[in-house]
Amino acid sequence: MTTGILLTSSAAIALALPVRALTFSTDRAAFNSNDSLDWSSLGKIFAPPIDASDFLPFSFSATSQQGLGLNVNVPFPPVGSGITPPFVFQTLPPPQGIPTNFAPGDFILFSGLLPGRFPAPGNPGPLTITFDKPVLAAGTQIATDDTPFFTGFISAFDKDNNLLGEFSAPGTSSVTLDNSALFLGVRSDTANISKLVFQTSVPGRAIGINTLSLDRASVPESSIPALGWILGAIGVGLIRRRSQH
Repeated sequence: MTTGILLTSSAAIALALPVRALTFSTDRAAFNSNDSLDWSSLGKIFAPPIDASDFLPFSFSATSQQGLGLNVNVPFPPVGSGITPPFVFQTLPPPQGIPTNFAPGDFILFSGLLPGRFPAPGNPGPLTITFDKPVLAAGTQIATDDTPFFTGFISAFDKDNNLLGEFSAPGTSSVTLDNSALFLGVRSDTANISKLVFQTSVPGRAIGINTLSLDRASVPESSIPALGWILGAIGVGLIRRRSQH
C-alpha cells in the first residue's frame, strides 16, 4: 500500500514539472537577443588571392560581444580533396569582397571549398557551435555555395548532448547582397541550449553563416526581492544582538 502511494505521488510530481519548450524562428528582426558574435572578431579575414595565414583551424574558440565563450567545429574534408580549411570573408561587391545574399558588409564564417571550379566542391559541414554556458536562444543566417535552392537545418542540444529539437526551412543562395539569406534560430523557455548544429540538404557544397545572435540568461527578477528579504533579516538580527549587549 505504501509503495503504491509513493509511486502515485512521484507520478503526480513528474506530471507537474514544466515542459521545456523549444521554438523555431526564421525572422532575425523578431528574434530578441542581448548578445552577438561577429566573426570578424576572430581577427582573420580572407581576401583573394589565397593566403594560407588567413585560414582558421577546423576547431577554434571565440568570444561573444558580452564575453560568452564558445567553440566552433568544422569537420575535416576528405584527404586529397583540395578543399581549404574554414575562413572568414566580408561580403561586398567585387573586388572589395565576395558577393552573397547576406547583407553587404557582413562577415561570413565559411566552411571551405576547392577554388577554381563552378560549381565549387566544398565542405558541407555541419558547423557545430558549443557554448561555455547554456543560452536561452541563438540563431544565424545561412547560405550554401553555388546552389540556388536548399533546405537549412538547425539542431539544438543540452549540456548532456540530449536533442532538444531540430528544425528546417527552405533557403536560397545568390550574389544579390540583399540580406535574403535564411535565418535559423531556436529559443527555449529556460537557458538549456548548450550546442547548435547547422547544416543543409546539399552534399559537397560549402556553407556560410553570418553574425550569431544570442539571448543569454539573466538573474530572475523573483530572486531580487528574496535577496533583499534575506539581507533585511540579517540586518534586523544584527541590530537585536547589539541592543541586547
